[in-house]
Amino acid sequence: MSPRIDPGKFRAPNGGFSLARRATSVAPLYKSKEHHAVQLETYKGQLSQLQEMLYAQHTHALLVIFQAMDAAGKDSTIDHVMSGVNPQGCQVFSFKRPSTEELDHDFLWRTNRCLPERGRIGVFNRSYYEEVLVVRVHPQFLAAQHLPAQCSGKHLWRDRYRSILDMEAHLQRSGTCVVKFYLHLSKNEQRERFIKRIDDSDRNWKFNAGDIAERAYWKNYMQAYEQCIEATSTKDSPWYIVPADDKRNMQLIVAATLVDTLESIDPRWPKLPNSGRAELAKLRAQLLGEKD
Repeated sequence: MSPRIDPGKFRAPNGGFSLARRATSVAPLYKSKEHHAVQLETYKGQLSQLQEMLYAQHTHALLVIFQAMDAAGKDSTIDHVMSGVNPQGCQVFSFKRPSTEELDHDFLWRTNRCLPERGRIGVFNRSYYEEVLVVRVHPQFLAAQHLPAQCSGKHLWRDRYRSILDMEAHLQRSGTCVVKFYLHLSKNEQRERFIKRIDDSDRNWKFNAGDIAERAYWKNYMQAYEQCIEATSTKDSPWYIVPADDKRNMQLIVAATLVDTLESIDPRWPKLPNSGRAELAKLRAQLLGEKD
């Protein structure tokens, strides 16, 4: 296997940040399609073992958040990277347009109901960050939330960042580690992927005409992402800016980062006390003594 990928190269700084200076494409981290497959399988094997220990230890949880522009590859990345994880230890939730019930609660409510239990990995395909991204680009969506006047003034976005930071700090103090990925796709690459979805009949179902309309707001989205990441990337709950023009690179970077994050949690196989081991020895002897 090639030298291990350093996730720190893709981590957003805590403070001044420019998304425009972050590349959407970097030199390939693999030599061939086959080499990529070998590397990814190695990371998936490590991820699977770490997840099993996390599940067995049952003291921590991991929340993984994916945010990106349309066609950046959130679904495929989750599929490729998490496919080796035991399903009983991993939960994936995709958040679409909020329902009437969800709009009648605070903006964190619908996602907080889906937070991972101890011992599990929770994956959010989009998340509460939509409320400072899509809603910021389209502030008319706020009308459906029926916010009181004192909660919807000029400090709305600052206050929502504060709520997010407080919530993520609370999760960290409670044993849930939060890691956030922004899949950084170029506008040109998005166009090419949309064209492929139109040209390939097997991919037509993925195409949404509304996605084309959103391209007109590209600069607004980039500004919203930049301000969001700058305001909410912390030492304990970092953002990783993953170049997304090359999907294979993206998969390797995400996989390496998840392995690195789980290793920082340092899950261990539970060990029985001496009394428990003595009881197991008795039960073992009993089983050996049974007659067929």
